[in-house]
Amino acid sequence: MTKQKTTPIYILSGFLGSGKTTLLQQLVSHWQAQGLLPAVIMNEVGDVNLDGLLVQEQVPMTEMLSGCICCSIRGDLSMEIAGLIEREDPDVIVVEATGIANPMEILDGVTEAALYLKIDLKGVITVVDSAHLLELYQQQKGKTFRLMQEQIRTASCLILNKTDLVSPENKQLLGTVVSQWNAYASVLPAVRCDVDLSAVLEALEAENPAGNNSGAFSIPEDGLEQNAAEHHHPAHDHTHHHTHDHVMVYTHYLNGPVDSGEFENFIAKLPREVYRAKGVLTFSDTASRFLFQYAFREPDFLRITPQGNVPDVVVFIGEHFSRSELEEGMRVLEQREQ
Repeated sequence: MTKQKTTPIYILSGFLGSGKTTLLQQLVSHWQAQGLLPAVIMNEVGDVNLDGLLVQEQVPMTEMLSGCICCSIRGDLSMEIAGLIEREDPDVIVVEATGIANPMEILDGVTEAALYLKIDLKGVITVVDSAHLLELYQQQKGKTFRLMQEQIRTASCLILNKTDLVSPENKQLLGTVVSQWNAYASVLPAVRCDVDLSAVLEALEAENPAGNNSGAFSIPEDGLEQNAAEHHHPAHDHTHHHTHDHVMVYTHYLNGPVDSGEFENFIAKLPREVYRAKGVLTFSDTASRFLFQYAFREPDFLRITPQGNVPDVVVFIGEHFSRSELEEGMRVLEQREQ
């Protein structure tokens, strides 16, 4: 099997008008200055992507219009990723979601590509409009408030943008609020998304070290700046062998076939914090390859004949589960077949 290049992917989230496109332009310039080729998948609910006009002259870009990336066109996202990689061979991809998208659903869509491509999902960068969040927090109700909570809760790194539009007292209040909703993410106050991009990307990279093409990422446990709510954790290396990782996605590429019965037993014992799982598997005791799906604690297997160079892989999606325990369990299954 030919070794595939692994493509890093970042998800850029945040409510409408928060400053996502501003941050995207800065990221593009940052990577280009390093001699890298970034590519962008930009989602817009309407038929015209005005924000994309600011980016499309700079880098290869795919537009997904007339639908939200996390619902009506979610199934197309993995195909767009595959097409972009095939056409442009980028060094890094940014998926900028529409402001009304739920990041957990976007994660689900992105990981579909991991079933047939080597991708490295680095994390979710969420941009927050400080003044808008303050208004919603004071009201404590509404769909927009709940969606913004979800976008903040799912983030690996939070850019608390437009802090010049709120008072110092309210800036401190918002820092406390977002830390309560997401105690794991780095919280970076900013004006016009002016942040140290190298530090942001290095923080995400530290949680998914080079050479580990597992496609897993975890929320940083000690931010670039100390969060308003202090959290103390024991020192640990980046092999994720501590007891409780805040992991949203873990992608495990297998080295070979595993026993079907032992894999089913492993899946049956998954913690409730794993909401979904999917994969392509070769079993040592069958002649076929299988497409695997797991949702609502029920597994499903479908015989398939993949076209092209498709790796054996399993993707786990959830929150507050231990990546290290899942990794160890999958390694044990592989070792039994060696």
